[in-house]
Amino acid sequence: MLSPIQPKNGALLVSEPFMIDPNFKRSVVLLTEFEINGAVGFVLNQKSNLILSDLMADITCAEFHIYIGGPVDNDSLHFLHRCYDKIKSGIKITEGLFWGGNFEALKILLQKNMINPDEIKFFIGYSGWGADQLEREIEENSWMVTDKFDSELVFVEDEESLWREVVIGLGPKYAHIANFPENPSLN
Repeated sequence: MLSPIQPKNGALLVSEPFMIDPNFKRSVVLLTEFEINGAVGFVLNQKSNLILSDLMADITCAEFHIYIGGPVDNDSLHFLHRCYDKIKSGIKITEGLFWGGNFEALKILLQKNMINPDEIKFFIGYSGWGADQLEREIEENSWMVTDKFDSELVFVEDEESLWREVVIGLGPKYAHIANFPENPSLN
């Protein structure tokens, strides 16, 4: 097994370098919910061509990028943030990192330009796994798991290098994987 730890809330899943599923190719997923019945998370490094104002006409000043959180329920909008002091709500994922919260309060803060893009990340859809599904995928070496990361990574906008950075952060045993070509047949 590649993974140094088992999955849990607040852990990162890092896809193996040659994952076939295009939804998770070189993906970094933050697990926000891990229970016996399944898991939920958000792909941190799949930016869409949308910004928040494309999805919500009443938020005209919001130049916040939208990320594709995963292949499940793509008509839903989710957010991760580190501004609990402003929104006053959200589910704590790790120290200083929250999932969701009072969306009406958030909209008011956005309209007043009181939220900065480096404090929040928006997603359409999410990644989901049924009971034991994620554990099986980890056993099959589809995912590497870590809980040793700086929460700043969640808000990194350079999605091209995020996967590589997290793989290197797994330590010397895994760092060589970061240099694998995206398509081995072109090597």
